[in-house]
Amino acid sequence: MYAVFGSFTGMYGRAECHRQRLRHQVQATGVLLTGVAIGLLLSDRDARPWVLVLVEVGFAAVGSLVTDKFGLRPEGPFFGIFALGAIAIVPAGHVASWVAFSICAATAVLSIVVGQFGSRSGESGTTRDELRLSDAVYQATRYGLALSIAGSAGLVLGIGHINWALAGAAVPLAATDSRSRVYRGIHRVLGTVAGLGVTAALLLPDLPPNVLAVFAIALLFPTELFMTRNYGLAIGFFTPLIMLMTELADPTEPFTLLTDRVIGTLVGVAAGIIVAVLTHQPRGVYAR
Repeated sequence: MYAVFGSFTGMYGRAECHRQRLRHQVQATGVLLTGVAIGLLLSDRDARPWVLVLVEVGFAAVGSLVTDKFGLRPEGPFFGIFALGAIAIVPAGHVASWVAFSICAATAVLSIVVGQFGSRSGESGTTRDELRLSDAVYQATRYGLALSIAGSAGLVLGIGHINWALAGAAVPLAATDSRSRVYRGIHRVLGTVAGLGVTAALLLPDLPPNVLAVFAIALLFPTELFMTRNYGLAIGFFTPLIMLMTELADPTEPFTLLTDRVIGTLVGVAAGIIVAVLTHQPRGVYAR
């Protein structure tokens, strides 16, 4: 799990030149490692679900301000939000916190080094309008509101893995207009359903952990390849990757795990779409 979250650094700045990608990957690593550190702290303290919701809401708002300031791509604090929640619900004691954090940090550094070999020379073709502070604060508020709704609904429904609802709520907010927000949410749901079919095929036969780890490694490649090209297709690979990672970290009865994933995704995406559609997009956010 910790190596996978560190490797997400490789998804940032894929279309950028060497210097710009290096800067953005280092900045993204800071966001990811902060989420991982907070998640480890909550795991060690065996935090209640409502505490996780409150912390995630605050992290999402601050993370939105930070990622907008840096102009990171993929947009928004999604991966940091996901890392925090997924790690927080893993029972403490499997591995020392400093070891887990070190694994994540070392993998992130490796991803940055590898990323420099794949970066292109010259100037980046990505441009971004200047974002006013008021717009950045407004966008951060949207993230906080979406996660608050998803988290509250998750608590009421008693969702086993409430982090999936929280992460799902952040997805539609990264789109640029109302139609794109709805489409992004639909892609999330359809990609998740397709990915759950793959997950079921891998988990139900009760394969050895080493075999599941190999599949997780293999699924990371298409996830990174398509994340900024075709979100729905990427989620089809991302979902089984995350499910295998979760199962390896904290084994659960497969049917329960799959059910929690579906319910959590639907609740989170619904909350995100509601907030994204009913509120306007700040002018400079995620402009190309």
